[in-house]
Amino acid sequence: MAVLVTGGLGYIGSHTVVELLNDGFEVVIVDDLSNSERFILKNIEEITGKKPFFYPFDLRRRELLTQVFDAHKIEGCLNFAASKAVGESQLKPVDYYENNLFTLINVLQEFKERGISNFIFSSSCTVYGQAETMPIDENTPLKLPESVYGKTKQMGEEILTDFAKAYNRRISLLRYFNPIGAHPSGKLGELPIGVPNNLIPYVTQTAAGIREKLNIWGDDYDTEDGTAVRDYIYVVDLAKAHVSALKKLMQSNEETVIDIFNLGTGKGSSVLEVVKAFETANDVKVPYQICERREGDITVAYANADKAEKELHWKSETTLEESLRTVWKWQMYLDAQTV
Repeated sequence: MAVLVTGGLGYIGSHTVVELLNDGFEVVIVDDLSNSERFILKNIEEITGKKPFFYPFDLRRRELLTQVFDAHKIEGCLNFAASKAVGESQLKPVDYYENNLFTLINVLQEFKERGISNFIFSSSCTVYGQAETMPIDENTPLKLPESVYGKTKQMGEEILTDFAKAYNRRISLLRYFNPIGAHPSGKLGELPIGVPNNLIPYVTQTAAGIREKLNIWGDDYDTEDGTAVRDYIYVVDLAKAHVSALKKLMQSNEETVIDIFNLGTGKGSSVLEVVKAFETANDVKVPYQICERREGDITVAYANADKAEKELHWKSETTLEESLRTVWKWQMYLDAQTV
């Protein structure tokens, strides 16, 4: 049974590939290496003892994608192929719309023509915008997201919902909050190209001396310490949720399924709390400076993930401190590779 993982050498994709291989799935990765590195494929093999199929293709080229579907009996897809930096999306909106939506549509065209179902979409809590009440559950009204990145996720959900209804297919929209951490082996983790846009890799690079100071975007939010609050979920926990969601779709007796799940810990942590937790967990210091807010950022977001626990038999199990210890191990691994 082969499953396609688009963006499978990226941060969340690579961890999910590991969990899929460990669960006995045959995995076919398509990744154009625009935000990942080929050595991740080798590390996946070292961790699992199994070798996934790999195609370094750009999903915007439909003719290359067709070759993949011709070569493998694909029975499902987990879609991670997307640009993901909130700040960058505001500066490059057309690039984000093209990469995040054209790639999705091309995969769905193959699904439509070949009669394939079972599609897991990597969505985001950004589809809720700034929710009025916390925690956020799946019935929280959607708002137009503040960022172009968030808009592409909301559009992707709409495209998939229409696809499922029109062609009687099974989809799962996984709205996750803020993934952090690295694989316990220290051989997989977040690998930003250039200056990091996400908090945790910026923290680790600053602690390692690669960056002079961590930029904290705003300390005037309506929160306890003035910095933005997010729900930080361990990436391996998150990867396991994708496997559970895929199995649920594949085992369903219904032709049309539209599942929606929030994936988070149910607890919000401020940026300053995360920085201090990282320092404590790893016995290092992280110099930082307060900067003006970034366009597109919201104040508070944390999840109610009760539905995932009930229907997927899944919940986040890893503490913030444990997650932050793994990212420092990953940073040390990266530093050792450059010596």
